[in-house]
This record gives sequence, structure tokens and C-alpha cells, in this order.
Amino acid sequence: MNSPMFTPSQRQVFIWVLIAFLVCVVLWALSPVLTPFLLGAILAYILQPGVAALTGKRIPRSLAALLMMLLLVTLVTLLVILVLLVAQQEGPQIKIQVPLLLAKLHDVLQPRLNALGIDVNLDFNGIKDLVTNQFAMSTSTIMGAAWTSIRTSGNVAMTVVGNLVLTPLVLYYLLYDWNRMLERVENAIPRQWLPKTLALATEIDQMLSQYLRGQLLVMGVLAAYYAIALTVARFEVALPVGIFTGLAVFIPYIGFAIGLVLALLAAMLQFGTLYGFGAVAVIYGVGQVLEGFFLTPRLVGERIGMHPLAVIFALLAFGQLFGFFGVLLALPMSAIILTGLREIRRIYLSSALYRN
Repeated sequence: MNSPMFTPSQRQVFIWVLIAFLVCVVLWALSPVLTPFLLGAILAYILQPGVAALTGKRIPRSLAALLMMLLLVTLVTLLVILVLLVAQQEGPQIKIQVPLLLAKLHDVLQPRLNALGIDVNLDFNGIKDLVTNQFAMSTSTIMGAAWTSIRTSGNVAMTVVGNLVLTPLVLYYLLYDWNRMLERVENAIPRQWLPKTLALATEIDQMLSQYLRGQLLVMGVLAAYYAIALTVARFEVALPVGIFTGLAVFIPYIGFAIGLVLALLAAMLQFGTLYGFGAVAVIYGVGQVLEGFFLTPRLVGERIGMHPLAVIFALLAFGQLFGFFGVLLALPMSAIILTGLREIRRIYLSSALYRN
């Protein structure tokens, strides 16, 4: 009698792997609606230590969760106010400076083109009028037009409203039931796998904690540096642009790029000379050196041990799957995936397949 192809234990493992695969397929198919749940889970993980500290002081867990959510909303609101301050202050300057810059560009280019025999009549006056009319709108008018555009697009409106409503709900219930959910997950793990699973979860928790807490320190130091350096360089929007740049480095590459563009725009509008661009180049160059060679190694260590190309791929991949929030969640989720891959690599290197 032929022996069975799989032992009962192997068949059970195969069934559970198949179930896990099907769950991943379903999650991938539902990825457009998973953003608030994924964002809520990441925020709950970040805020959970604060909730635990408050409950340790005999504050009810429900109230502790609400207090930490209020703190998060306050910080996000302050960041939005910073961006609006920059837009409100630079808007009138754009209206004044851009036509002047276009007029200077016309005076420089037109004679040189004529000297080269290039008979091109650049309609700088028309461009200037167009730009002036575009920036004649106030900040509130631009925001109103953006809201009208979102409201008239049903899918976009549903997505925005869904994220704004669901994310706080998911965050609250996760914070409130955090310990019970962990107990349920632990009770569902097969007993023989429990020690290894807990060790893997501990490794993931340590990696994420090191990254998130270290990154918060980096953000605070850089926010202070950019605000002080831009103030010394006599930038009128030094405080909002500097603080925004420091906080935006939480989004690798993209955050720094946005802060750099805002600073260059401020330099162009306020100074209109090479001094402004030179000051931005020096300040942001020193900031990059400070972050890359001192703050990150000292405060974050090696972060999550990802190659820069892997970081860029993670940003693009999670952005494609989950939109803007996917970019925010790319590195924390990559840390979890990377820990799992390291464990798989350890198992493979100790297997007979590799050694023999």
C-alpha cells in the first residue's frame, strides 16, 4: 500500500497556507477601501504607548484613547495651519513678483534671440496677464474651487468622506480594544508555533519602535534647525516653512522635496536674486548632511535596514495600492515585511535544501 503524499500535519499546514493566500488575494482586491483601516492600525500602534501610560495613572481607557486622538488631531491641525500660512503669505507676493520676473525674462531673452536671428515674438505680456489673473484669486477662493471639484466627483467625494469618518472610528476602537485583540490573536496561534511567533512579533515591535521614536526626534531637531536657519537668512516665512520641512521628512524624499520647493519659491518671491537661492542651497544642503550623517545614525540607527532603492520602490508600490496614505505607511509596513523576509531567509539557510 502506497504511503500518502502528505502527512496529516503537512496537509493542515498546506490548508492554512492556502487560506492565508486567499485572504491576501481578497485584501488586494479590497485595497481601495482598506486605507482607513490600515491608517487606523498604524496610528493606533503609534498612540498605544501613550494610552498605556494614561491608563497606568488610573484614567479610563476610553478617555485615554480620546485624549491621545485629540493630541493627534491638534498636531495635524497645526501642520495644516502652517501650510495655509505659507500659502496666504506667499500668494500676494506671487501676484506681485511673477509679472516682474516675466518682464525681466522678456528684457533678457528677446534681444538675444533677435541677435541670433531667431524671429520669435514671445508673448510675455499675455503670459503675464494670464499668471496675474490666476493668482488674483484669494486663498479661500482657491480652496472653494478645490472643494467644488471634489464635491462634483462622486468617487473622490466618497473616498474623502469615508477616510475622514472611518479612520477616527477605526483608531478609537483599536486603541480601546488593543489588549483584548492581542490576546485573541495570541490564543488563535497554534501552541507549537507560539514561542517563535511571539519572538518574531517582538522583533517587529522593536524595529518599528526604534524607527518611529527615532524619526520623531529627527523631525523635531530638523524643524528647529530649518526654522532658525531660515530666520537667520532673513526669510519672512522662515517659521512655517522651516517647521513644515522638518515635520515633512517623515515622508522620505517627498517631504524634503516639498519643503525645498517651498523654500525656493519663498526665496524667488522675497529676494529675486541669487542670494535667496544660495541661502536655500546652503541651508538645505547642511540639513541633509545633518540628517544623513548625524541625526539618523545616532537617533534612528540603521532605521529598518532598507536600501535606498528599496525605499523608493516601497513608496511607489504602497502609493499605487493605497494612494497618498500608502506613501505615509510604506516604511512601517515595509519594516514588518522585511522582518518576515529575514525570518524566511534564516529558515532557508538552515534547511537541508540549502545545505545539501
